[in-house]
Amino acid sequence: MPQADTAERLQKVLAAAGVGSRRACEDLIFRRRVTVNGRVAKLGDKVDPASAEIYVDGARVITNTKLVYVALNKPRGVVASLDDEKGRTELADFLQGNFEQRLFHVGRLDADSEGLLLLTNDGALAHKLMHPSYEVSKTYLAEVLGPLPRTVGRRLQAGVELEDGPAKVDSFRLVDAIGKTAQVEITLHEGRKHIVRRMMDEVGHPVTRLIRTAVGPIRLGDLRPGGFRHLSNAEVAALFKAVGDEV
Repeated sequence: MPQADTAERLQKVLAAAGVGSRRACEDLIFRRRVTVNGRVAKLGDKVDPASAEIYVDGARVITNTKLVYVALNKPRGVVASLDDEKGRTELADFLQGNFEQRLFHVGRLDADSEGLLLLTNDGALAHKLMHPSYEVSKTYLAEVLGPLPRTVGRRLQAGVELEDGPAKVDSFRLVDAIGKTAQVEITLHEGRKHIVRRMMDEVGHPVTRLIRTAVGPIRLGDLRPGGFRHLSNAEVAALFKAVGDEV
């Protein structure tokens, strides 16, 4: 049960989380489309927004205002760290003190790679997104040395042998080819260090530029290099769904 001093009307909490107007949220509760801590909610319920697990139509709704979910476009040459001991350009330089909370990056991108990084202070979700057992996909746009034989994609999907074991991609697509350079889109759920670069080296087409364009359901879109944005409620719900956290 929520403590009296922290409990608020469920429809008010849902409205504050951006689900809809209070009247619309009351309607959702009335139609039994809302669950709180595993049970179907009813009109008049009060909840603690900091601790309640609330779902609408099976999608998680984050009501704890202290939880932060951010997408950042890491530029090339930037260290994927929020506290680099060597004083190199790092992620914190782009956040510029916009957050009181201590954020953590979900996974890494090496300094020579660029693109989408997720940052959050939700440790439980971050752990699931990074853990291999949840198999959250990552998509990359890679510029590689060409020309590219048609067999490359089939080889990568079948699997190649690396020094630390076999690896394969979930999908491979040729995006563009100009002279001795090709652009390919690669999706995989591997999380090993430099995995895309090592796989392309193995098939004889080294990567000259690597951009991560998506992590699970979250896409980089037109976010400028060095820019960041808060994830929408729908995007956060999609991340929870990607790790199986749904009712």
